[in-house]
Amino acid sequence: MTEQSTVRSVTYDLLRTLRLTTVFGNPGSTEQPFLQDFPPDFTYVLALQEASVIAMADAFAQVTRRPALVNLHSAAGPGNAMGNLIAAYHGNTPLIVTSGQQHRELVIGEPYLGNREATTLPKPWVKWSYEPARAQDVPEAFMRAYAIALQPPAGPVYLSVPMDDWKEPLSGPARVRTVSDRVAPDTERLRTFADRISGSRRPALVFGPEVDRAGGWDVAVALAEKLRAAVYGAPLLDRASFPEDHPLFRGPLGMSVKTVSDRLTGHDLVVVIGAEVFRYYPYVPGDYLPAGTELLQITADPEVAAAARVGDSLIGDPKTAIELLLDLVTEGSARAMPEPMARPRELPQVPNSPLTPPEVYAALSRVRPPNAVIVNESTSTMAQQAEWLPTVRSGSFFATASGGIGWGTPAAVGVALGDRDSGVDRPVVGLIGDGSFQYSVQAIWTAAQHNLPIVYVVMRNHEYSILKSFAVLEETPGVPGLDLPGLDIASVARGFGCRAVDVETTEDLEREFKVALSADTTTVIVVPTQPQKAML
Repeated sequence: MTEQSTVRSVTYDLLRTLRLTTVFGNPGSTEQPFLQDFPPDFTYVLALQEASVIAMADAFAQVTRRPALVNLHSAAGPGNAMGNLIAAYHGNTPLIVTSGQQHRELVIGEPYLGNREATTLPKPWVKWSYEPARAQDVPEAFMRAYAIALQPPAGPVYLSVPMDDWKEPLSGPARVRTVSDRVAPDTERLRTFADRISGSRRPALVFGPEVDRAGGWDVAVALAEKLRAAVYGAPLLDRASFPEDHPLFRGPLGMSVKTVSDRLTGHDLVVVIGAEVFRYYPYVPGDYLPAGTELLQITADPEVAAAARVGDSLIGDPKTAIELLLDLVTEGSARAMPEPMARPRELPQVPNSPLTPPEVYAALSRVRPPNAVIVNESTSTMAQQAEWLPTVRSGSFFATASGGIGWGTPAAVGVALGDRDSGVDRPVVGLIGDGSFQYSVQAIWTAAQHNLPIVYVVMRNHEYSILKSFAVLEETPGVPGLDLPGLDIASVARGFGCRAVDVETTEDLEREFKVALSADTTTVIVVPTQPQKAML
């Protein structure tokens, strides 16, 4: 006798078809009907807190270039996950975030663990939020969630599913659809952009995270070289989209209105591709653009285009737009090559004690394997990292897209799991500040459980250094809670099952990093460093 199909069995078959067979979660009672008799062809990645769940899935989806499935506990689960859900939204990561709901018979009475106004809680940080009106609608809701998450601009979606829905009978199979994940730019408007670029005397290119997410690294390099244009890193970037050791690269733009404008002085045209115009923080007043400078923007996200304070925008997939521009723009051979960026890059003959962040990054640059990927959440030292430990390959730099901390440590786990799923063998280096590390420290347990090749380098400066930099800029002395004494990070890491060491010198750092690369588990290296004033 054939077993009757249920909402659960039909949904699992759909998930197989959509290649959503890795589930990131932290289970609760209302999720157990979905998770019971967990299929052997599925993988469950357990994180010990819901914020870590989201960040792991976020990075996994970015690396595998397909949506990831998240399963959270009802009510409190989405609440705990919200901080990193914001990062996924800003990072255009396609996530299908699910949580359980109490039994339909109980919901009317506001039961314990009921998900009150379930579809309201995750807004506005999801593209779509839905609780099926009938149990029979659950598979179709998953199909629609998949389509919405993937279509540009990609992003997270949310489904709340009552716990009794899974056992309801349902004939299958579910209807499966395919959707496009790219939008081509308006060719006539793009041709106008190309004419303006060709006519520019001294153009500047700003490549943002959308370019690398779209696979546009190589064509971005080709466009810059054809135009002989200076290239700047977008402010507060979460993906690098241009080699930071390239002769045309001029470093990051900065964060404030004044800093960005000052950096762009002398350019008659700025072309921003795959980025906001601009991510500003903090507020330092100035002109949005220097006098005599015009701006063009190409982005896949209509909201990003609408929010730009200056310039003319075009909607379209960044990689596609760059490929078309390569054929439309005039060779820039008549332009003088941009002057090389000043790179002082001097280290003291006698190392400091504690080390400075540039000394740490310089040491890591000497031992980093060429194929290593970096996940950075040392927010006060990102400019120094770009200078001394530059990103030189596509898909090898990740950071939070939201500005909140607690993303980087679990995201490194997601990158390593995504590599393993994709059959890629490369070390993952998590560059984490000691304050950031505490937000999601439990994520290293998941790394150790999966024997992931992650080397965390935690810079221990005993403070929230980025906040002290803001305090100086904002003239707000006497802010409490900015010092972090008494943290024994290595002991905590050992308690979660990782190999952990404290180092003091660059020689010790290089030696332990090399050992970590061949270790059969996750390693946490703690390096005391001097506080670094952030470049704001």
